[in-house]
This record gives sequence, C-alpha cells and structure tokens, in this order.
Amino acid sequence: MVETAKTKNGLETKIETRRLDFYYGPVQALFDISMQIPARQVTALIGPSGCGKSTFLRTLNRMNDIIDGTRLEGQVLLDGQDIYANGTDVVRLRKRIGMVFQKSNPFPKSIFDNVAYGPRIHGVKGRTTLAEIVERSLVRAGLWEEVKDRLETSAMELSGGQQQRLCIARALAVDPDILLMDEPASALDPRSTARIEDLIGELRRDYTIIIVTHNMQQAARVSDFTAFFYEGQLIEFGSTKQLFTAPKEKRTEDYITGRFG
Repeated sequence: MVETAKTKNGLETKIETRRLDFYYGPVQALFDISMQIPARQVTALIGPSGCGKSTFLRTLNRMNDIIDGTRLEGQVLLDGQDIYANGTDVVRLRKRIGMVFQKSNPFPKSIFDNVAYGPRIHGVKGRTTLAEIVERSLVRAGLWEEVKDRLETSAMELSGGQQQRLCIARALAVDPDILLMDEPASALDPRSTARIEDLIGELRRDYTIIIVTHNMQQAARVSDFTAFFYEGQLIEFGSTKQLFTAPKEKRTEDYITGRFG
C-alpha cells in the first residue's frame, strides 16, 4: 500500500507532479513543474493567456495524449501512483478524474442520456440503477429541480448555464475522485457564473477540484489554494489567502495588482 503524502500544510496530497516538462513537438510548454495538490480542496490555476494553465490541467488526466507529437517528462502521481507508467488504464484513469470544459458540450441526446452516458460505458445497464445515478448526479450539480420533469427532452434546449451544470452532472455520474474545470464559467452570464461558483463550494466537501480561471476575483472567491503560472513555469503556489494578500514572488504581486497580464 502506498503511503499518502502530505502537503506542507499537513493536508493529504491527491495529485503530485514532479519535475514535469511538457512539449508540443519541439516547443516546450511547461518547465519543471513540481507541486502537491491537496485532497478535497479547491485549487485554482491563474496566469495570463498562453502561460500553460490549461496544458498543465490536461496533463492530470492525460487529455494531451490525443494531440499528435506531444511529450511529457517527469511524473504525475495520483494517490502515489504514476499515471504515465506503462500499463496505466487511461479509461479508468479518466473515470477517476472527470473534466468540465470551458464551453459546455452536452451530447445531442436527452438530459437523461447525457448523464447516463458514462455509467453505461462502464457497464451499468439497469434502468433503475441508471435512474438513481442520474437523479443523484443532477441533485449534486444543482440541476435536478429544474429538469426533473423533462429528463427525456433534448439537452440542447437547456440554457448555457444549465448546460454547463449538466456537464458537471455528467462528470459526477461516474463517481470521480477529482474534477478538473477549465474556465467553466467564462462563457456564462453573471447569474449562471454565481451558480457554478456556489456549486464548486458545495462539491469541495467530496471532491478534489482543480479549476483554471482567468478571473482572479473568482479564484479568490472559490479556491483554497492558488497556483500562479507564467510562461510555462510555476511561479508561486500556496494558500489563496497568502498568495493574494502577501505573495512571496514579485511577479505574482505584479500580476495580481494588474501591472502585467
């Protein structure tokens, strides 16, 4: 049994990266990233556009594997196990690490079938069991009361904010340990954004959440820890309160105060 590592704060480490370098062909996008992401906390990744936030996020569930010519050096450890080790079951890995994208991407299917899609792929067949999973997932995503009477209607009829919460429900339906969120509210109106932020606050009790956001106020509101990326490097990582009120690095302070970025 692998002994669970602890962060500097004494929290259980869920994901750890060690000396992580990442390349798109000959171009290096991430440089020597080492960090310990704590379990059942919200970690925000901030930094200017093109700094490597989303690339780093996608290394955590091997989504970059589908891009030709990419290469990773170093380690990404999930509960102490290297997810890039030979023989890793990537389908099972992505079941444990769900992902919600910047643009909501519901399938052109019913609301029910969207949420049931993942469990069906993983072998759940019984309608009663699927119905229980769908209801539980929609409740967790804060959407059940709005859609419970129209589960067989197309997901494409939902509003943008509802579609994004449906995508969160779809990710939750396979019972992941971790939720990766790549700017999940950037395309939404303020009210829908507030619903997503409230939802993140509720989900942190049960899931490790890592969110990429270009909105520093959002990072300050929703996260427990924040990592500042700049030009493919991790400049600073610490508690959100410390990083926003007393950053240790001048580049972090300059970015937070709007001097660049």
